Amino acid sequence: MGNFPKRRDSRHRVLRRGESIRADGKYQFKYHVNGKPKFVYSWRLEPSDKLPQGRKPCLSLRELEKKIGYDLDSMMDPTRKNMTVMELVERYLATRTGVKPNTRTNYKFVKNLLAKQNFSGRKIGEVKTSDAKLFLIGLQAEGKGYSTVKTVRGVLRPAFQMAVDDDCLQKNPFGFQLAGVVVNDSVTREAITRDQMRKFLKFVHDDNCYCKYYEVVYILFHTGMRISEFCGLTLKDLDMENRIINIDHQLQRTSSMEYVIESTKTNAGTRKIPMTEDVFRCFQEIIENREVPRVERMVGGYTGFLFLDNMGMPLVAMHWEHRFNNMVKRYNEIYRVQMPNITPHVCRHTYCSNQARAGMNPKTLQYLMGHSEIGVTMNVYTHLGLEDAAAEMARMKVVEEVRQEQEKVSGETRSSEMTQKMFRVI
Repeated sequence: MGNFPKRRDSRHRVLRRGESIRADGKYQFKYHVNGKPKFVYSWRLEPSDKLPQGRKPCLSLRELEKKIGYDLDSMMDPTRKNMTVMELVERYLATRTGVKPNTRTNYKFVKNLLAKQNFSGRKIGEVKTSDAKLFLIGLQAEGKGYSTVKTVRGVLRPAFQMAVDDDCLQKNPFGFQLAGVVVNDSVTREAITRDQMRKFLKFVHDDNCYCKYYEVVYILFHTGMRISEFCGLTLKDLDMENRIINIDHQLQRTSSMEYVIESTKTNAGTRKIPMTEDVFRCFQEIIENREVPRVERMVGGYTGFLFLDNMGMPLVAMHWEHRFNNMVKRYNEIYRVQMPNITPHVCRHTYCSNQARAGMNPKTLQYLMGHSEIGVTMNVYTHLGLEDAAAEMARMKVVEEVRQEQEKVSGETRSSEMTQKMFRVI
């Protein structure tokens, strides 16, 4: 190639490739992104240059070049502002290694959903907070449930935060609170009343078909265990001598029908639950009636699961959810007063509510439930209603009356002692 004269400015400084000076004396830098020309401008070439009189303060051209991170050799866009939303999501998910199977399934679900949305082709540098809000609102308008919208936002928010952390973006457009943007129309799985719990347990106990599940139903109602934690229990996890349930893992079955042992949902999920007398007897019954298979199946290094299917594999959450559905359906076919939907998770929520109503210390209840945040536990206390408030006030009234009576008796005793002492002195 021939030698071309280098361009210089008025101070005889050599201008780099893409740099030039306009007629008004302003420096400009030209670069291309996806074949389209882009420009940045400045009245100064180097940071040490003085700003011309009457001009507004600005970064020098060389500082602007460094800021956009433009690579003259590769002709790329290192700021990645032109990356699409889908490309950003895929990049973010590539960093999420070692996640649990259920989490991986959720990621795949979000990717498939985004692939059908025009929003996935938007440039991340063009997405504003209002765009992000309108996208989520649009999903709900299309008929997507609140939980689905929340799941999608649960991927997009950290993905865009990664772009911020990588200095690709200055602000996370998904950094807003979801409440107030989309309507929470999800159905809350409420606890059932103590009376409903007693009636359901009695039905299961007396039914010729479902009585074999009574101990499981009772245990779930009186320990608050997650069903995946219960399914993961082995004979070694039950300390029958000290009457303690050791929970440090859970059993899951993936969409590909693979059995996996996972850590508890959170670190707080690893805990030891004391057995009440009734729970202890239920576990005794389960152990005594457990048929020992010819070969104990091992999953993730664990063996000796409490319940097995016809193939000798441990039962998983889906099995128990189906059984609960059938039990409730049968109950409602017999009784005129219908029983609400009861699932293993409803048992857990019922246990939590019952302990809160009984006045259990919130921190103790948080531990027993395996909640990582006290706020999750405290939400149960906020669900208590007028009857609970009235009962608590009545209880406090009785406590106050007992206290006053004790003070009265104590006062009379002190008065009697003083009279006797005075009499002795006289």
